Amino acid sequence: MHYSISVPDPQSRLLHIIYTITRIETDYIEVQLPAWRPGRYEIQNFAKNIQFIEAVSATGRKCDLYKVTKDRWRVGTEGENEIQIRYTYYANVRNAGTSYVDEELWYLNFINFCMYTESRISEAYTIDLDLPENYTIACGLSLKGKNRLFAKDFYELVDSPLLASQSLQKCEYQVENVRFMVWMHGNIRPDWKRIEHDFRRFSAEQIATMGEFPETEYHFLNLILPTAFYHGVEHHNSTMIVLGPDDEGEGMYTDLLGVSSHELFHAWNIIRIRPKELLPYDFTKENYFRTCFVAEGCTTYYGDLFLKRAGVFDEEAYLMELEVYMKRHFENSANATQSLADSSFDLWLDGYEKGIPDRKVSVYHKGALAALILDLYLRKISDHRQSIDNVIRLLWVRFGKPFIGYSLQDYKDIAEEVAAESLEWYWNDCIFTSEPLETRLNEALEFVGMHMSVSEDSLVQLHVSEDLHGKAQRDKWLSSVQVFESEE
Repeated sequence: MHYSISVPDPQSRLLHIIYTITRIETDYIEVQLPAWRPGRYEIQNFAKNIQFIEAVSATGRKCDLYKVTKDRWRVGTEGENEIQIRYTYYANVRNAGTSYVDEELWYLNFINFCMYTESRISEAYTIDLDLPENYTIACGLSLKGKNRLFAKDFYELVDSPLLASQSLQKCEYQVENVRFMVWMHGNIRPDWKRIEHDFRRFSAEQIATMGEFPETEYHFLNLILPTAFYHGVEHHNSTMIVLGPDDEGEGMYTDLLGVSSHELFHAWNIIRIRPKELLPYDFTKENYFRTCFVAEGCTTYYGDLFLKRAGVFDEEAYLMELEVYMKRHFENSANATQSLADSSFDLWLDGYEKGIPDRKVSVYHKGALAALILDLYLRKISDHRQSIDNVIRLLWVRFGKPFIGYSLQDYKDIAEEVAAESLEWYWNDCIFTSEPLETRLNEALEFVGMHMSVSEDSLVQLHVSEDLHGKAQRDKWLSSVQVFESEE
């Protein structure tokens, strides 16, 4: 399988794509464009951005082509063993899951516009990019020659976004045997010394917690916009992040740290520790699953926690971020009628929209608070010998590393194995019903000398006690598992 991609007129925002299919042995083939992308569990109908499409044989003869569904085409081959699908795709949106081209930048998410041939999704792909001179490519795919990329199969291809421009900036660092690259495109002068220091620390903390890293290299791809923006998407050995504004202020740097730590942890949690309902991805329709509160809730909880453990955040900064999750849940959806498990399932329905009042909860915010409750409870009953770290590591060893997919029951069983007791109260009050979370949350926070209050007008505040016992437990909770070298 082969793709050639060019942009003859950058102002048009049109990608010109040639998809070459060889070794055809049937009278017709069917080609499929994905209807959704990993990391965003909603139907997105990328086919609406195709402006023109045709099928041509190796000899230049036009072949019959017609739509079977909204994003699937049947091509009559009539004895031809090689066919080209030629089409144009409108790439004019800049968020962490789209594609965009102009006179200075190629930003490509192959999931948006690359097709696969029915029954041949596991074949290898090469991608030739007709890039302008002196463009640098940032991408997790293997680079073969100047502008040719290689993917072992369609799944790897569409899980590897790309930035290319003349003005890409980069820094590198290494943790153990893993090479990390931080790429920036935009009107910004990064403080690379600070970035390298902080990124190295939270990367080391995550690897120490999990025991190993799944890849030999990892790319942080950052597109910095002049306007306010915050979005990140996880990929198998990279993350695509879009942030703004490009004022280089402290707020934007905090956002960069938070989203980068979150997305890096996804390299374990969801990329490989994946719900069995998503193995393999079916790109033609919804892939329903009830454990997004694990995939996104636990990752949201860990993202900032790793920054504190690594010494990038101090305690005050970390607790401010924790209070933000509390505010977003209790001030917006404390009385929602859906459980976390049901809201996970309904991501495909309206999970990324505001929705009607008091219906759904956020798998990110309530999911993070549910993870906090489990973590502090496990620490309390074991004097910190067990924690949610043990739960996630067991998920990694049993389901992520062998890449076999876990079920909701598997998650429950592992949590109760770590607790060495039934956690029926937790599943009932935090996961499977719409029981208000305030009581369970404050029971957990009390162990570490903290309390959350909700005022009559639903404003949330996190209170921290200096009680010596609570402070000692809080220090243990927030302490690093990685031993960092002393710094001047």
